[in-house]
Amino acid sequence: MTLRIGMVINPTSGKNTGGRIGTEAATLLRARSHEIVDLSGMDADSAKGRAREALAQGRIDRLVVSGGDGMVHLGLNLCAQTDVPLGIIAAGTGNDIARELGLPVRNAIEAVERIERGTARRVDLARSVIGDGSTIWFGGVLAAGFDAVVNERANGWRWPKGQMRYTLAILRELPVFRAIPYVLTLDGERIETEAMLVAVGNGPAYGGGMKVVPGAKFDDGLLDVLVLSRISTPEFLRVFPKVFSGAHVDHPAVTIHRAHRVHLEATGIVGYADGERFAPLPLSCEVVPGALTVLT
Repeated sequence: MTLRIGMVINPTSGKNTGGRIGTEAATLLRARSHEIVDLSGMDADSAKGRAREALAQGRIDRLVVSGGDGMVHLGLNLCAQTDVPLGIIAAGTGNDIARELGLPVRNAIEAVERIERGTARRVDLARSVIGDGSTIWFGGVLAAGFDAVVNERANGWRWPKGQMRYTLAILRELPVFRAIPYVLTLDGERIETEAMLVAVGNGPAYGGGMKVVPGAKFDDGLLDVLVLSRISTPEFLRVFPKVFSGAHVDHPAVTIHRAHRVHLEATGIVGYADGERFAPLPLSCEVVPGALTVLT
């Protein structure tokens, strides 16, 4: 069966790996007689506009994104609550969502197999209505603590590029960071606390393999909310590296809640989801079971 496949390729993700692998996958799909509709744009907004138009006009059977978690974030926001499945060519730096879904990473041939013949799997998404009334979604993890503060600082710099910028932002933030006062409302239950980290997970990992909420599942109809309460900076430095294995959850200052609806309040914090700038707090999100069809 010939498919009409809309493709959005991020040429710069993964140190230009996204462009190379995405182009290779498009060539393979064309060789198999599928129609490729190039929806890439000069930037994310133009690509989003072109893809949204193609979806609205019914011109594509599948939407495929090539890049990292940021491209997956773009794709899931386009395909949420539609009948068009999302195909993922994981070619970025982190690739957390793809990896946790069991998809191949930086492999065009295996990615094409999933796009062409993969199982259509329904997964949950988290939905948020922000201040301007628009609806945005995330599929992985919403960061709203120290990690979000570091992202906000790093994204304010033009130099250096890549991972070094985030490493320097961590070094700049650590000496001045203090526990943040939060109000969390989880399925109507109000919790007031001071915390170093607050993360809301529809999936388990972010940041290139950090299993911040290791028990989170893409299809359980719940959001996992991690709270790392106030601890000293030296203790925080001991706990934080354990997030790569998920062992941080055994620390007595860590609590994980599960809820359908989450409301976060804190002053001066901008949340980041799927590695992208999401929205400033306060914000609310709720899980929507089966909101996305993804090819796995």
